[in-house]
Amino acid sequence: MRRLVWSLMSVAALALAGCSNSSDSSQTANQGGATAPATTPAAANAVTGTVTLRDAATVSAAAKLELTLVDVSNADATPLATKTVDSANTFPLSFSLEFKPNDVNPAGMYVVKAVLVDGDRHYTPPLQAQVLTKGAPSQVSIQLVAEQTAGEKEFAAFTAVQKQIGGMKISSGTKLEANVSRGWQVFREAGEVKFIREQVDFGDKGFTSTDYAFKDGKPWVVVQQKKASKDAKPTSTERAAWSQDGTLVLKTSEAGGKTSPLGDDAAADLQKQALAILNLATGGKGK
Repeated sequence: MRRLVWSLMSVAALALAGCSNSSDSSQTANQGGATAPATTPAAANAVTGTVTLRDAATVSAAAKLELTLVDVSNADATPLATKTVDSANTFPLSFSLEFKPNDVNPAGMYVVKAVLVDGDRHYTPPLQAQVLTKGAPSQVSIQLVAEQTAGEKEFAAFTAVQKQIGGMKISSGTKLEANVSRGWQVFREAGEVKFIREQVDFGDKGFTSTDYAFKDGKPWVVVQQKKASKDAKPTSTERAAWSQDGTLVLKTSEAGGKTSPLGDDAAADLQKQALAILNLATGGKGK
């Protein structure tokens, strides 16, 4: 009987010990889970992405890409990062703009400004690429589109005026010189010369047909076609345009289906011709 009692007591003791060990083990595991530090990703310290061109375009090796990471909600904010990429003519082009996380204002609105400059041509994104704050990502894809050059803007405005000359007041004139026959039409609006169309026959030396546009009495845009004769097809077309301050912003020459830059001397000659015909057609009044 004593042996049985001792055996039962031994079994009970072992059972209690097992429960105790199980409880301690469980408690240790729970305590370990509670005190273990949470795993958090490292704070981002760079905005990355790619830059592409929307339309196929030939960009020269001299092209430069300017990237700026800035808070556009604060006009006085210092950019978080800037970068210039030289010879930016291979696309898509990857970039990384590193910054200090502590410099980021959580309430700010950050964008990556991108401008590709290739000579007179600028490429910019139609939409700003928002990053970092207000749920925006730190990785973006930026698509650039070509802007009109200053010369193209002036020429587009010239074309618009050219379409309106039918509604302007018209006068005409002619002049005969040795081996040269000259005729012109003057188009005025509100008493101001806006447009002059001139044709000059140089005999066996060729023929020119020229459109001159003026602003405030100054040459604005000149388009001159050169031909072998009046009814022949143009052998070349030269274009020049000047901004309001007199800066030459457009100078092109088209011949044989190819367009090339017009020389500064040739552009200056077109400007000189514009002043000469304005003086001739207005009797020196300029209007």
